[in-house]
Order: sequence, then structure tokens, then C-alpha cells
Amino acid sequence: MIYSALRLRCFLAGALAVGACASFAVTVEPGIGPDAAQLEFFEKSIRPVLADKCYKCHSAEADKSKGGLLLDTREGIRQGGDTGHAVVPGNLEESLLVQALRWHDKDLRMPPEKEGGKLPDQVIADFEKWVKMGAPDPRDGAAKVARKEIDIEKGRQFWAFQPPQAAPPPAVRNASWPRTDLDRFILAAQEAKGLKPNADADKRALLRRVYFDLIGLPPAPQDMESFLKDPAADALVKVVDRLLASPQFGERWGRHWLDAARYAESTGKERNFTFPTAWRYRDYVIAAFNADKPYDQFIHEQIAGDLLPGKDDAERDAHRIATGFLALGPKGLNEKNREQFRMDLIDEQIDATSRAILGVTVACARCHDHKFDPIPQREYYSLAGIFRSTETRFGTDALGGKNKNGTPLLSLSASGATATPAAVVSSPAIPPSAVKSDDKARLAALLASRPRQAKKLAALPPARQAEVLRRLQAQQGDLPARKPANKKKAAAPQKDNSAALAGQAMGVQEGTASNARLYVRGEIDSPGDTVPRGFLTVMTNGAPPVIPAQASGRLELADWLTANPLTARVMVNRAWQHLFGQGLVRTPDNFGATGERPSHPELLDALAVQFMRPAADGGMGWSVKKLVRSLVLSRTYALSSAVEEKAFATDPDNVLLWRATPRRLDAEAIRDAMLAASGKLELQPPQGSIVAKVGNGYIGKGIRPETFSAAAASYRSVYLPIVRDFVPDALEIFDFAEPSLVVAARDVTNVPSQALYLMNSDFVRAQADAMAARILAAPLDYSQRIALAYELALGRKPSEAERARTDQYLLDEGRALIPVKSGNSQEAAQLSWATFCQALFACAEFRYLK
Repeated sequence: MIYSALRLRCFLAGALAVGACASFAVTVEPGIGPDAAQLEFFEKSIRPVLADKCYKCHSAEADKSKGGLLLDTREGIRQGGDTGHAVVPGNLEESLLVQALRWHDKDLRMPPEKEGGKLPDQVIADFEKWVKMGAPDPRDGAAKVARKEIDIEKGRQFWAFQPPQAAPPPAVRNASWPRTDLDRFILAAQEAKGLKPNADADKRALLRRVYFDLIGLPPAPQDMESFLKDPAADALVKVVDRLLASPQFGERWGRHWLDAARYAESTGKERNFTFPTAWRYRDYVIAAFNADKPYDQFIHEQIAGDLLPGKDDAERDAHRIATGFLALGPKGLNEKNREQFRMDLIDEQIDATSRAILGVTVACARCHDHKFDPIPQREYYSLAGIFRSTETRFGTDALGGKNKNGTPLLSLSASGATATPAAVVSSPAIPPSAVKSDDKARLAALLASRPRQAKKLAALPPARQAEVLRRLQAQQGDLPARKPANKKKAAAPQKDNSAALAGQAMGVQEGTASNARLYVRGEIDSPGDTVPRGFLTVMTNGAPPVIPAQASGRLELADWLTANPLTARVMVNRAWQHLFGQGLVRTPDNFGATGERPSHPELLDALAVQFMRPAADGGMGWSVKKLVRSLVLSRTYALSSAVEEKAFATDPDNVLLWRATPRRLDAEAIRDAMLAASGKLELQPPQGSIVAKVGNGYIGKGIRPETFSAAAASYRSVYLPIVRDFVPDALEIFDFAEPSLVVAARDVTNVPSQALYLMNSDFVRAQADAMAARILAAPLDYSQRIALAYELALGRKPSEAERARTDQYLLDEGRALIPVKSGNSQEAAQLSWATFCQALFACAEFRYLK
């Protein structure tokens, strides 16, 4: 095997460099700089700490600057004080501020003991991360900055906060080229710059692109052959419609949403506890995309599903599971201060909701008015009141030790104990007040064993009592205010705890309605005014929804989220990004002032209006499948990726979309493509998750991290366990989304560790071996087998030069391996073919769409 690996390296470095992959030249567009994300990190994680913990002694406002150190400007923090540079971008060891925060040197400790002492480990880690990323800092040299009052009316003039308007498609000179109105917008922008679009892509490249974009899998050789032979004008239309109807569509596009929803199956942070029922939310998302659930209803269910009616238990369960969106985030369960934990949880929910759905960084206003967008700190706490009035149930309550903040899970119906979320399209949202019930006797009976809650509920208005009754029936008597289970009775994790967790899910439900207090600088020991629950004024058109006094406001929040200027734009932009490589707005989770402006604003608005417009009026009715279909069937999508010198010189970043941008496959598609080529891909989804079988527990103490490796699993990658800090290697090495963050666009890297993985991974070798066995078992001659290998891996036939080089390699390798295999020529042939198949997997063409 060692000998064969060395031969493979030679083949990769030599033969394939000029042979098997020589026909594929990868030209990758320059990446988008992380400036906006870095600024957001500074505003949220660095500036508030500096202001609260440092400015008293180290700013222009201090009575006397200690040690000559000023930390309230960029120049001041980098210059440092009497002892040297406080911050050296990219260098932790020379950044004295980091050394002082670490408290390693007894003579260099900040903040000092008398000022509160050492900061939490997470805060120190944030400063280390900030320095390593280059210490981005938007503060100018002025020491004192006059407070800038937010002008909401002026803020509404910003493009993103104005309602989208559908402009008519522009006229174009080359009227015969466009297939759709989308094409007219694109062509008009090109013609204005003296450019013209590339020729259409060849049918092989186009079909491979469509398959990976819509279902995340390569076309089988027979599917490719069928498409090539179909002369019909609607050949592509038939393929697209078939893929949109495939169960694999939801797995592909559901995964895109899971990135934005920061889906994971553990808490992460300093004490990493499992979320054994998180998989239910994953399956809900996949089912929703497969059923083409209208996107506005999809949002309603994730924010307020527990408040929506359902036609049966399955639909009501799906609604409750959908609220897992608000419960899935990372959690510091070791936090001793309950109020701190609560406000951190609320902050994470606001951040996830605003960035995933609205594409704005509302959480930056926790400590002060937003520095760039017209979002006052008071309005942050208006939203905080909504989530403060909500009870989040994420589990872990049966675990003791360092878990100080566990909760129970939600209870599902009896049928929900074994069922996965129903793939149903729900009816439009109906307010809870529309649910009628006068069964007070039954309500009293249900509360008889809960006297503490009965008094509170008796004071509620009848409509709210009816809502509680409905929930009690759905939960089988489980009240929101029930105390967590006795942690002392927690049992050790078992081998398979799936049965113990049946009928339970992560999610949220109504708590006690209350407004939040504004915390000065975001510090819980500095409470300010109480702020009424409400919404962001700058994005509210007309009168805002009215929140009933005894309601959390989540139902009204869901209504507001689907009626503001951004939600449709953000989703349209995400779909565009997944299909074209970059969005019309290239900062897909930041449509605010620090984000990029849209490259084609009229097109973005036209698509957003069409996306929202009811189907009865000729629109898409919030249908994601209709949106995807309209983009994929445009002529712009079908362009060749070839480089034309004049166009490249004018528009090297391809902002004007004169060609298709070559794109690297994401981690899941790379892994799934290997399984497809090997013939080992199991399309039947697994039931639950490995994490569900492990059950509740503390990872690293009682649960070994390697439990979640799933290296031998042959099902699709979307079903692999996603445990924070222990993402499977096959995903992490190819830039999988960080599961603790809202990720609208993944990083794309090309680093040596990826090549090493493809050459040395046991998983890759196993798939190469299975692919070789599949090829050798086929009733084909030698030349046909070489062609089949190329078709399985690359979606095309080999050139004559590639065929000859491959033939020579297999001949030489087979002869060399016969002695190694004790004269067994069949085993030698199998191994030589396996190394060749692995070389195809390691080829750049395998990983890229052109």
C-alpha cells in the first residue's frame, strides 16, 4: 500500500498534471474581502469591552491616561503606551494588550483586580481572534466623537430600507439573445460597458452544473447520454423540472438554509453538551424545501410555529419543530449568572433572526446605537423584549456538573414520538385569537396538579387562556413554566438513547409577557429604562403590528419579518449566489451601510417583487422552486466559463456576468460525488442522527469526540452529525460553514491540506477502491472502462491523449504491483485501477464546475 501511495503521488504530480486534467484550466474569481464581517466583529465583540473596561483609564476622557496608553482610537491602540505597542495586527505575542488580558505576567494585568479583574476566557479569545484577523478598527484619529443622533427618516432613504419596486426590463440592442426578462437586465448592463456575453456552455458542462446546483450530485452517465441525445428545445426544461421534483433538491437547498440557521447538534463553547433532538429541525427544513413551502410561511413557522394552527397533529408537530431555529444556537451553559445567560441567549436569537432573514446586523446595537445603520439601541431592546417573553427549550436539563442553564425539551403529540416532520405546506398564519375554546373546565382539570401556574393563567384574557389550552393539548399537559428535571438524578449516557428522546424536540413557546430593560453598554449590572416590545422603525412601512399585552410578540414579529423591504431581497440574493457563485449583493448577510451595494439593483428588485407576488397575479407566491427555476432557465445561467480577453480586462471580477464563474464544489458535494462515483451512495435518509443515539452528554467527558466521525457512513453528507468543534474532516477541510455562526456565504480556499486529504484519507481510498471494483465488474472492454471512469468522475469522455496516458499508467502500475500482490494479477489490477480512480478524485476538474 505504501508503494502504491508513492506511485499515486507520482501519477498525480506528473501524469494527471498534463493528462487527465490538462483540459481543465481553473480560473477562480478573486474572493470578497471580509471587511464588513471584520467590522461587525469589532463593533459587537471588541469596542463594547474597550468602552466598558478600558476607557475609564485609557482614553481621552480619562482624568489622566495611565501609562501613556490610549485605547479609544485606532492609532492609539496600535501605538501603545510607555511599554510598547498595545496591538500589532496579526501578531499575538507582540500585542501587549493581549498579553495583559491573559494575566500571564503579574506585572502586566488588565483590567486590574480593583477594576474587576481578569475578563472571561471567551472575551480574551475574541481579542485574540481580532488581532489575528489584522485588528480591523474603523475608529479614526479623533479622540472624542460627538454623539450622532440617528435620523430614521434619512436612514429610510438608503436603498435597502426602501420597498422594492419592479422596474420594466430595459431595452437591449441584441434583442435576439435574451430568453427571459432577467437576461435583458444583464445584457443591458453589459452593453452599457461595451461587453457582450460569452457563447453558451456545451451541453455536458451545463448538465453537470445544473445537477450539482439543484441536487448536489453529478449526473449519472446514462442521464448525461440521454440529455446529449435529446434534440428537443425543452430538453433542459425537462431536466430542471425533474430535479426540482427530486427528494434530493430539499437535501441540497435545505443545507443552504442550515448554514444560515447555524444548525448544529451540540452547544459548543467551553462546555460542549449534545443536542440529541436537533436532527428534527434538519429534517423539517429538508421537507419544507421539498414540499416547496412558501418562504413567507417557512419564516412564520420558524419564528412562531407554536402559535400557528395546524390541520392535524403532524402539522402542529412540524410547526413546533420549526421553532428549533431559535433554540439551536451555541450556548455557554457554564455561565453562573442566569440573567447574563438569558440576555446572551436573546442576543444570539436576535443576531440569527436579523442576519439570516433580514441580512442586517441588528445585534451590533446591543451595547450602543448601531454605528453604521439607523438602528437605535432602544429598538434592539424592543426586539429583546419579544424573545424575553419567549421560553426557549433546548434540552440538557438532565445534565449536572458544569451545566447550570439546562431546560426541558418541547413535547410532541403521540404520533410525533416516531414521525419525522411532515412535508406539508401549511395554511397562512392565523392569529391565536382566532382559535376558539370555552372549555374552562378542562383547562382547570389540566392545571389542577399545577397550582403555581394556575394562578397566573387564571388572570389571562379568555383568548390567551384558549391558546394555553391548545398548547396543553398538543404538549400532553406540559406547561411552559414547568421546572427542569432534578439534575442530581441525571443518568449517564447510554449506547442508544433515541427511544428516551422520542416525542421531544428543541424549540420555543410562549413565556411570561414582559418588556426588556435597556442595559447601558450591554452590561447587565447597568440597567436603564424599560423599553416596550416592538420592531425596527427604519424597516417598518405604515403602522407597525400591535403586540397584545399578554403575548410575546413573536407572531407579530413573523408578520413584520415577511412584510418589510429586506426579506424577499435577501432570499432572492441567496438563491442567485448559490447558482451564480456570488450574489447581486456580494455581502449576503449584510445589506446595511457597511455591505456592498447591489450590482444590478433594478434586477434584484424586479425578482424580489416577482418572488412575493401571488401566483394568481402571475408571481411566484414565495415559491423557492419557482425562483430557482426562473434563474436556471435563463440564458445568463447557461453561459460558458471561457475567458474572453477584452471582457476580462474590463470586468475581471465578472460582476456583469458576461461568463459563468468557475466554482469549486462545496464540501458536501465533493463527498457525495465520490460516493456517487463509487456506487456506494445511499439515497435513503437515515432515521435521526448519531447524536440522537448517543443521547444527552458532555463531549470530552463521557462522550468521545470520535463517536461523531461517521467516516464510514454512505448516506448523503447533509445527514452527517454536525457537532460544534468536531465537524467531520470530510466537511471541515473543504470550508464547511462554521456551525456557531450565521453563514450566508462559505469561504472557498485551495490549500495543501485539501490535496493531502484526497491522497491520504481512508474514506477517499475506500471510494476509489469501490469505484475501481465497479468499473472492473462492468461488461466492458479495456478502453470502455477508461471512458467509464472519466464519465463517473468528471462527467465527460477522455481525450485521446488522456486515454493513452491512462492506459500507460495502468499497464505500468499493474505490472509493478504483481510482485507486491504475490503474483495475483487480479488484485494488482484492482489496486492499479483504485489508484487511478483516486487520482481522478484528486484532480481539480473533479472539484470544480466550469
